[in-house]
Amino acid sequence: MADTRPFLPVSSSDGSIPSEPLANRRKPMKVQLSIFFGLLTVGLLAALLTSNNGSDFVTDNEHGPLVSSTTATTKPETLQAVSRGPAAGVSEKSNRLFADENTVAFPWNNSMLSWQRTAFHFQPERNWMNDPNGPLFYKGWYHFFYQYNPHAPVWGDIVWGHAVSKDLIHWLHLPLAMVADHTYDKSGVWTGSATFLPDGKIVMLYTGSNADAVQVQNLAYPADHSDPLLINWVKYSGNPVLVPPPGILSKDFRDPTTAWLTSEGKWRFSIGSKINKTGVALVYDTKDFINYEKLDGLLRAVDGTGMWECVDFFPVSKTEENGLDTSVNNPDVKHVMKVSLDDDRHDYYAVGTYNEKNVTFIPDDPEIDVGIGLRYDYGVYYAAKTFYDQNKNRRVLWGWIGESDSEAADLQKGWASVQSIPRTVLLDKKTGTHLLQWPVEEIDSLRLNSYEFNQVTIQAGSVVPLEVGPATQLDIMAEFEIDKEALEKATGSNVTFSCSSSGGAIERGALGPFGLLVLADDSLSERTPVYFYIAKGSDGNLKTFFCNDQSRSSVAPDVKKQIYGSMVPVLKGENLSLRVLVDHSIIESFAQGGRTVITSRTYPTKAIYGAAKLFLFNNATEAGVSASLKIWQMNSAFIRPYPNLDNKSQ
Repeated sequence: MADTRPFLPVSSSDGSIPSEPLANRRKPMKVQLSIFFGLLTVGLLAALLTSNNGSDFVTDNEHGPLVSSTTATTKPETLQAVSRGPAAGVSEKSNRLFADENTVAFPWNNSMLSWQRTAFHFQPERNWMNDPNGPLFYKGWYHFFYQYNPHAPVWGDIVWGHAVSKDLIHWLHLPLAMVADHTYDKSGVWTGSATFLPDGKIVMLYTGSNADAVQVQNLAYPADHSDPLLINWVKYSGNPVLVPPPGILSKDFRDPTTAWLTSEGKWRFSIGSKINKTGVALVYDTKDFINYEKLDGLLRAVDGTGMWECVDFFPVSKTEENGLDTSVNNPDVKHVMKVSLDDDRHDYYAVGTYNEKNVTFIPDDPEIDVGIGLRYDYGVYYAAKTFYDQNKNRRVLWGWIGESDSEAADLQKGWASVQSIPRTVLLDKKTGTHLLQWPVEEIDSLRLNSYEFNQVTIQAGSVVPLEVGPATQLDIMAEFEIDKEALEKATGSNVTFSCSSSGGAIERGALGPFGLLVLADDSLSERTPVYFYIAKGSDGNLKTFFCNDQSRSSVAPDVKKQIYGSMVPVLKGENLSLRVLVDHSIIESFAQGGRTVITSRTYPTKAIYGAAKLFLFNNATEAGVSASLKIWQMNSAFIRPYPNLDNKSQ
């Protein structure tokens, strides 16, 4: 049976980290508690003796949060969840965690909320953002469009925001690209995709929700193709160009893909839908993006997966290490189909074969078909969209990272949601089943001073601090090697392990968990473990899991705290490796070169600013682990309005 005791005291290292005086090492838990309650008593006495000075300081004891004297007499607010999206015909956009609970709102202060805003992830200056739309590279600029509510930090009144960048890291906000100003998109300018024509011009197909909440497809294009910033967009006078076909409900017809050229010279694209509970991808051909032919059959359909949103379809090379234009189709490529499931708000993909003549996508392994198998990301990540970057011959992936706090907190801070760091996407040629996702190389330009730790020994049941300064903005590269003798001696079991159903990082097994504690305070009362767990079956075979445990990431009660993760293939001769990008309230983690990825949102109340620390841990009962790391402090990106648009640069 698993041992669920708390983490053991911090161990000394093997010499790779400068040794600390004994007094500075972690105290045993009983001593920590004695010190903690002693300090707490002193603090409470001081608070009683201090007049009302307007402090926003928040502390807590074993019974929950205690607010400052300025708010102690205020009755705590009970959170009420509000549904946003489904009534209009899209997936749920609010955090419904509190729908059936009497959860009390945490007394967030401005300092805490300000810390949550990211430093190098894209987000608008204020208000709500969701799906990425029509990303592209044009005349020296990367363009990013996104679902945006210009009026409030909640979903609604959706239009298209627009920003440009030279490097996918530093962004300049431009005026809104498209607003809800016609009957065919009066209820929302929803998700769409860009397609480059052979002459270099751009067309954009997007879903509009009309005045009757019917989902229709519309055509838009730049007003001036000579403008590298593509500031002004024209909506085709004949919109809508497509309406729901017979057999498809009015709210189940959305999110057209980028189009690809067929061997007959026609443009082909897909639109997500459902038939009863079967998720489907409809297919259309067009020669001019004005007249369309709906093809018989479906690109793919999977029973029981529900509504498919934000379908994406693209080729990946079986032989080369670069991305491919969406229209490439030859024996040296595989195709990837990705769907966003309305029912569970996760992005699933499958690798397989595209038959142009039969207009079908067949997954290589039906057991991991679209919607029931592999996911882009096992955390908070949805509505992802790729584009082919002809500037660097790569396929780049964007994804929406929603919030995991309460809507009340979002209203207080004035913004909600960010975008992931753009990722390159390649076929994992070693497994043949997985994709490899990796942060674009440009993110490395934000690296500042670095710290290296070589062959750090982490004994079973110990925690080792890593002295890297404030741990709020980090890029961490780490490799772990588990004791081989322990692997051999460990007893196998028929018990099935799952990250999400386990007890998280405090559930101890012979061979795990071990990894990093990020955004942790010095006492470890707040911490987010990012870790590996090795399970040994009764047959002696090993399975490695990559997990992220939010259950103790914050003492605030109005935060969704889940344990994310999945099995990650580890091939013969490979060490366990991970990369973690920490950017305030976002943690993006990549295992085994990006075979498995987890994104999480964390909202600590103590482990913020200079109090945010980084630790190694090994909570296995038997196996020792060694780790080698290189860690960079990260600079902030410049994300601001475009200066002086009247004199815009080329």
